[in-house]
Formats: sequence, structure tokens, C-alpha cells
Amino acid sequence: MALRKVRTIGDPILYKKSKDIKNIDEKLLSLIEDMKETLIKENGVGLSAVQVGVLKRVIVVQPEADGEIKVYLNPTIVHECGSSIMNEGCLSVPGEYGPVERPEKIKLKYVDVDGNELEKEIEGFEARICCHEIDHTNGILYTMKLYEGEWDDENDKEIDEEI
Repeated sequence: MALRKVRTIGDPILYKKSKDIKNIDEKLLSLIEDMKETLIKENGVGLSAVQVGVLKRVIVVQPEADGEIKVYLNPTIVHECGSSIMNEGCLSVPGEYGPVERPEKIKLKYVDVDGNELEKEIEGFEARICCHEIDHTNGILYTMKLYEGEWDDENDKEIDEEI
């Protein structure tokens, strides 16, 4: 395992679309372990492979501090409902936060590390993290989706960890 350098805003790779995972091999499993280690070291709650310079559709999420790190390969949102606006941050945009509207609940289609195609309903903070990371795999940073309407941020909890 090794720490990977997190690419930051302005790096051209962050704006490129990632490629689907075709094979689960030792190289991919090593990347996933590196991403987990990097996520923990950076105190993040989510990380996509593109953020460490690899154009593969891999995301890792850890919605609860010291909780399980979940791995989603080729993640796709097949259904969403509800919406909420919250301040988001990003390991690739250090020190910045801004309001983004996201679905409250999603149905995620993905492949697990054993190669199984699965679907899962996810809600709340984990759904927000997944949406944020899937955007990364499509070359989209949260700064491109900042909410510009009126909203009351008193009900918006401040996110201490960066996605």
C-alpha cells in the first residue's frame, strides 16, 4: 500500500471522464487499497480514482468516522429522489466550501470487488458523497454545480470532513 498524491483544482486530469473497469486484477486491488489509505490520511469521506491521477471508475466512501470504507466500481445512479442543499468541500479543492443541491436518496448500480453487479439504495450523507464522487468520474467538480439560489444555511450542518 502507498499514499497517492491528491490532484487539485486546475489539474487537467480532474476534468476528464473516467473509463469503466473491465477486469478486477491485482493492479486494481492495489489502487483501491492505496485510495483507502489516502482517504484516511487526508481525513476525507470520499475519493475517486481520478483524484489520484487514475482515469478509472472507482470510488471509495467512508460516511462515518472510523466506519467501513465502501468500494464502488463503475457506479451509476439509476434513480434519485428528494433533494437538499448543503455545503460541500473536496480534497481536490482544499479549504473551499460551497452549497450544492443533491438528491436525498439514490439507487446505485455498481460492481463490487468480487465482480458482482449489484444495486443498493443509499440515502443521506452517504448518497451525497456518492453523487459527489460519481461527478468526479465524469470530470465534474462540485465547484461547477454551486447552488446560486436563495437558501437558509442555518439548517445546513457544516461538513468538517472533505469529500
